[in-house]
Formats: sequence, structure tokens, C-alpha cells
Amino acid sequence: MTGGSGLKDTLYYAHDPMCSWCWGFRPTWQKIVEAVPEGLAVQRILGGLAPDSEEPMPRQMQLHLQDTWRRVQQRIPGTRFDFAFWERCAPRRSTYPACRAVIAAKKQTAEAEEPMILAIQQAYYLQARNPSDSEVLIALAKEIGLEKEQFAVDLRAAQTHTQLLQEIAFGRSIGVQGFPSIVLHSAGGCRLLNYDYNDPRVVLDQLA
Repeated sequence: MTGGSGLKDTLYYAHDPMCSWCWGFRPTWQKIVEAVPEGLAVQRILGGLAPDSEEPMPRQMQLHLQDTWRRVQQRIPGTRFDFAFWERCAPRRSTYPACRAVIAAKKQTAEAEEPMILAIQQAYYLQARNPSDSEVLIALAKEIGLEKEQFAVDLRAAQTHTQLLQEIAFGRSIGVQGFPSIVLHSAGGCRLLNYDYNDPRVVLDQLA
């Protein structure tokens, strides 16, 4: 992955579909995208919070993440979570599958990127379904209208994993250290922007 879209000025959004802070930030990020200055390209970068793992998530980590969900709700009023996930599912600390699902969706059509991200987030946070599981991701792809069999092939393809690793490396090369992160690439180089979880103007003022 290079400087993205080839345009001089690009706003990069580094995220992970299974990052609870990204879920909470979603409404504010949408407002930012709707109001970016004309001529500024917007491009998402997948973060890859947690590599592939088949190991059950330790109880201490489960409690830590549940506490994170509560902190997101306190910091970003209106954010919803279904805590039944922790009882109904067998959690694993593995977000790479969900990240690859976004890439696999885009392979069918670029327009599927945003619907796939939203489907993963809603499954995880509102429907107590586990996006670490391939069968869940394949079901979500079908639900948003993608060709199920092709998606399953693309989800498991070595090329898809390679692209994910490239996006992770690119994000690090432009200063991404956590999620969400917003980086402005312009003639002056790359600049990590400040943001507020509840106020899009914090980012928009820096773009002005």
C-alpha cells in the first residue's frame, strides 16, 4: 500500500471493526466525512488490533473488555452494547478475521466496505454474534447482499491476508499508534489529528 488514492491530500482513518472505541466514534466520524473540504480524499485503513487466534479469551481479558464497553458508554453517550455477547459466545482475542472480511467485501464491490464494517459492528455490539468466527462473517456478507461463496473464498485467500498486513504496516508508517486514529496526508507530510469522540468540529477545524 502506498500513499493511498494517489491524490496529494488524503484523510486517513485507521480503525478496526472490532474496536469498541471505533464503534462509539462512528456517528462523529460520519459527520466528519460528510463535511470534509472539497478535494480532500478520505480513505480507511484497517488496524488489525489482534492477530489470528483459536485460544479462548482469558477471563481477565473478558472482564477488561466489558469494562472498556462501559467506559465507552460513559465517554460517548448513546453508544449501545449487548453484554449478552459475553454469555452467548466463546470470545477469542482475534480481530484479523473481521478485518479480512472488510477486504473480501471490497473485492466484490468497493461500495460494500461501509456496509460490511457496519454489519460486523452491529453483529458484535448489538446482536451478540462473534465476528471472530468465519461462519458469522460469511453470514453477514450474505445479509448485505454479497455473493456468499465468492466471499468465503476471498476471506480465506492468502492475498487478502497480505493486503491486511500491508494496511497495518502503512498505518504504522504514517504514525498510527491506536484506534481510531485520523491522519492528514498533504504536501507537508503526514500529521496525526486530534479528535473528540462527540464533536466533529475538532477535526474539521484542523482541516479548515
